[in-house]
Amino acid sequence: MRLTHLVATAAIVALLAGCTANEVVDTVDVDLKKVSSKVNYQLSGKIVQKMQAMSMAKDSPIMLRIFKEEGILEVWKANSSNRFEMLRQYKICAWSGKLGPKVKEGDRQAPEGFYPISPGQMNPNSSYYLAINTGFPNRFDQANGRFGTNLMIHGACSSSGCYSMTDEQMQEIFSLSRDAYKGGQQAIQLQALPFRMTAENMARHRNSPNIDFWNMLKPGYDQFEITKRPPEINICEKKYVFNQQTDGKFSPTGQCPAMSTPNVMQLALDSYNRKYNEDYAKATKKLDGMVWYEPSEAERKAIVAKQRVGKELAYAPTGTSLDAGKLMKVADLEKQEARRTELEDAKKAIEIQKAELDKSTRNGKNVPVPAENPLPKPVQQAAVEQPGAVRKGFWSSLFSKGGADAQPLEPAAVASVDTAQQQPADQKRAVQQPATIATTQPVASATAKKPADAAAQAAAATEAAPVVEQVVAEQQPKKRPFWKIWGN
Repeated sequence: MRLTHLVATAAIVALLAGCTANEVVDTVDVDLKKVSSKVNYQLSGKIVQKMQAMSMAKDSPIMLRIFKEEGILEVWKANSSNRFEMLRQYKICAWSGKLGPKVKEGDRQAPEGFYPISPGQMNPNSSYYLAINTGFPNRFDQANGRFGTNLMIHGACSSSGCYSMTDEQMQEIFSLSRDAYKGGQQAIQLQALPFRMTAENMARHRNSPNIDFWNMLKPGYDQFEITKRPPEINICEKKYVFNQQTDGKFSPTGQCPAMSTPNVMQLALDSYNRKYNEDYAKATKKLDGMVWYEPSEAERKAIVAKQRVGKELAYAPTGTSLDAGKLMKVADLEKQEARRTELEDAKKAIEIQKAELDKSTRNGKNVPVPAENPLPKPVQQAAVEQPGAVRKGFWSSLFSKGGADAQPLEPAAVASVDTAQQQPADQKRAVQQPATIATTQPVASATAKKPADAAAQAAAATEAAPVVEQVVAEQQPKKRPFWKIWGN
């Protein structure tokens, strides 16, 4: 679109500088059950009559404009004077991420910027009913190292970086675009903006990390508000420039050529910006000490959770940031953000631990055996079989004379080898007299009365142990052949 056409209408800035958007969301009168061909679907008589009333040809050019925060997609269409008026305004069913541009694959961000859409970007065979590729990354995105694929405007009301509409809305948007291409339009301009760039909204988001990027987009928004025609867009020095005249060439990563804004356009911008600056100062004063809390995607979904009841799992509408966000005191927001960061760090730590566990166990298939405790184990007291004791077999114990009524012998104290070797010869001879030992009483208890102290008692018990063992051995019945089980 030539700049001479833009300049011709810029003088009426006073009448057009105000807000012209109709805030009423349109109800789409599309019955999908009656749609036999998505590609050849003809617009309803209702919308055709509206176009006629607004002096719009059915196949005149269109422009798409998106406002993330408000969750709105607008269709603007050229009238007979080649000025664009808003024909339709739809509520976006779902968009993912938060305010701000898309930077890389998988960040769930929906694109922001100015994108030309050619007929080849229309996809009638989409898995999401119908789809229009936004063209991300454009020349600006590429120059700034931003990347991603398949960023669409599509149906199904489910988003992972796209702008998702209902199937009925998508049918109408697709048909409006198709008719514009048939009328000769080469590319439809998509303006994907974070919000309406009014003074109050810009002041409300003045602390956002994306504010510099949004300030770069704002001249394109302003110039469309002034002229009601899509601005001419170029990229140089990795930034957008709008409606600039030049004899040189634009290079997305190169230095901008010598360029200028047409005089009439510049006068209109000066008047527009004076009013904007006054309003911005008032808004900043009103918002002093306050800051806007930008909600997460999960917080936006929470406010419309009831809409998903009874629907398919893929149906995932998101509420608007205006409904889920809020103005807060700076100190309160800092505390909230600190708490959120703490929770996110804890979540990441858990995820790292789980990943390491899965890696070491091969997803639970190879669980490692714990290493042996390096600390010394406690000594366990086990029953010690007395030296010289005769182990009874099953048959001998069954037919022994004493039987089950025989009184068991109590174990005698075990004498250490060193102590036994150190005993005098006369003491050894003394303890070898079997006639003086009772067979049913422990020797230790019989000799415990003779010594005068505890040491003497211990020594006596040690000396008596071999004698007890000898007596016990002598009292064991002699073994007989296993086949002699009767008689003595």
